[in-house]
Amino acid sequence: MEEKKGMPLLGDDFPKMKVQTTHGIKNLPEDYKSKWFVLFSHPADFTPVCTTEFVAFQKRYDKFKAFNCELIGMSVDQVFSHIKWEEWIKDNLNTQIEFPIIADTGKVAETLGLIHPGKGTNTVRAVFIVDANAKIRIIFYYPQELGRNMDEILRSVEAMQISDKNKVAIPANWPNNELINDHVIIPPATDTKTAQERLKKAKEGEFECYDWWLCHKKL
Repeated sequence: MEEKKGMPLLGDDFPKMKVQTTHGIKNLPEDYKSKWFVLFSHPADFTPVCTTEFVAFQKRYDKFKAFNCELIGMSVDQVFSHIKWEEWIKDNLNTQIEFPIIADTGKVAETLGLIHPGKGTNTVRAVFIVDANAKIRIIFYYPQELGRNMDEILRSVEAMQISDKNKVAIPANWPNNELINDHVIIPPATDTKTAQERLKKAKEGEFECYDWWLCHKKL
């Protein structure tokens, strides 16, 4: 029986692959060693929603790079189609796409599980956020009908880097959380002694707590 392939899981190593892009041949993830990257697939070139997405990503490209994070687009279109689409976007929307776009033969989509069921060979709107150790940290998965929110993808990169660096968790809607604003969450205590110390430290002003299991602080 043929093994059914699907998307990699969170925490998996990003699969090694050699790909043709609008910036030449690239080896993933080796060519992005020590960098984070966001690989995002789109259904097809010269389509309305995808065009709005590429413009939106490009408008935020400098912000991604500020977090040591690169962008990589992808669809099953040929590289010639990608190049002409980039030219159209530049000529008609005054936006130069500066990040590479993978021209997939179908192998990348198969490896990452990106073919949309019931939609022919079109790739879904998937997003893989990969860290500097080539580990897949976040996966977003959208239907063809819904364009992505690039600010949420950018927020996710920043939040994961803050979490890694400070060993904290990030609340909903951070940095505008309804309960604790821009504070971050201290991981819950896992034993009685630590739980008691949490409340004591809160009284001393080291951080704030609703209870021993919900403590937070400003970075």
